[in-house]
Amino acid sequence: MYKEIFLIFAFVLVAGLLYFPSRSLIRRLCGPKGRPIGMLMSRLTLPLVFLIVSLVLQIHPIRRVLFPSQELHPYFDAALIFFFIFLLIRLVDGFLLGWHAHRHREFPLPRVLHSLILAVFYLSILFVILNGILGIDITPFLATSAILTMILGLAFQGVLSNILAGMSLHFTKSFSKNDWIQVGDHEGMVLDTNWRETRIFDRYSNVIVLPNNIVASEKITNFSHPDKKTALTIPVKVSYDAPPSDVLAALLAAAKDVPEVLESPAPEAYVLSYDDFGISYVLKFWIKHFARKYPIMTDVGTLIWYKFKRQNIEIPVPVSDKLGEMIQSFGPKDFISGVPIEVDRNFHDLMRSSFLRYQEGEKKGELLVPVEEIRTFASFLVRHRYAPGEQIFKQGEGGESCFILASGRIKGEIAYEEKGKRYKSEFSVEPGGIFGEMSLFTGMPRTATGIVDVESELLEINTAGFSRLLESNPELADVIADLVSKRNKKNQEFLEKIKELSAQDIEISTNKHSILNRLKKFIKRF
Repeated sequence: MYKEIFLIFAFVLVAGLLYFPSRSLIRRLCGPKGRPIGMLMSRLTLPLVFLIVSLVLQIHPIRRVLFPSQELHPYFDAALIFFFIFLLIRLVDGFLLGWHAHRHREFPLPRVLHSLILAVFYLSILFVILNGILGIDITPFLATSAILTMILGLAFQGVLSNILAGMSLHFTKSFSKNDWIQVGDHEGMVLDTNWRETRIFDRYSNVIVLPNNIVASEKITNFSHPDKKTALTIPVKVSYDAPPSDVLAALLAAAKDVPEVLESPAPEAYVLSYDDFGISYVLKFWIKHFARKYPIMTDVGTLIWYKFKRQNIEIPVPVSDKLGEMIQSFGPKDFISGVPIEVDRNFHDLMRSSFLRYQEGEKKGELLVPVEEIRTFASFLVRHRYAPGEQIFKQGEGGESCFILASGRIKGEIAYEEKGKRYKSEFSVEPGGIFGEMSLFTGMPRTATGIVDVESELLEINTAGFSRLLESNPELADVIADLVSKRNKKNQEFLEKIKELSAQDIEISTNKHSILNRLKKFIKRF
């Protein structure tokens, strides 16, 4: 009898040893486990090996020689039945797993619950075979199991709590893999959830491991559901001197200028409250990639600063800081030889630019007006600072001003149509360059889109300042009209390809008398 028991253990050992090379062979033949066929065969390897061993033990000569005692034969029959049913269960399970993998769907049951259900099936079949085929009374075993289960339940109540919490999180679909969530004070992307814990990859590239019972008991915010759109807010406090309409417009413009901010839903801006030192506003906008939350907020916040600065919208500062600014404003460093620093800077940038200079011919590079007039004209220019990525103006928009690039770089884009196809031409403006002048001189819509490539300072020439220059130098209007009309005649064929320009716009821009009449109206207007 001892010899037969030893042989049974030997057969089990042989089956176990055959399992590992068989699994490697099947993986080579069927591909990795992630593929549907590989997933199915990996589920069938173990029951197949033990079923084959059980079939070998059913061979009559082997039974008679190795196991002459008839007492063990019913156990071999029961083992054959068990491993056959085991194979059928694994076949169905592998088919379901492969079906979901083939359709790139997540299996509806969590791994821990899936394993528990299979274990219940195996134990139920084992009990049925023991009681129905072998005639073994399993009642004492069940009673002992109940006591053992109670002891284990008390010992592993923390583990069981995590398992049940994990099941609850799965069935309620609180979150899924790759969702961005916040659990209590922890925020990050879900890596996975197993029988014990949920792992989150946070913004600091750390993996946070949270027990499932803690996750289930905390407030969970899922930023990826019901869809990937998430709203962000930036609160801002502004001085009472700034009109609310200007502040709201600047906030909305800052959000719209950031490419990663969604156009729909559109950004929103609100007045929150009137406080002691200013008015509180909030900008609300939507993004799609929550992982980029802080970079996008940085881009929007940066543009808010630049837009506020250009429009003289002040953010309240402590009284002590404001007093220091007032004292410094009366200091000598704001003037150079009686000329304000800002005006002196404008003058030097004007002298380095191509504005008010002949562009071709014998006089190329010479000034159109005396230096003294340029110095006076410099006091009418408005200096603006732009952040990278900001759009100065868009092709097709109206405008009656032009810009001189004092520092930085501007990228220009011209969209045009030719033979039914739409093309885009790009150019760049370096320091000293001028752009947007056609709208000022001719009144035509913008012929290009101006985008700030790197942080830049621009000098804006508006109609008021330009009119005073024309008033002091009446002959300048005729010179400019001649230069502009000749230039546009050379480019007329290309201008006709820009759909935003009408035939009338092109006619006016190439006609010297039309341009001259427009410039003379500036003088009369101001």
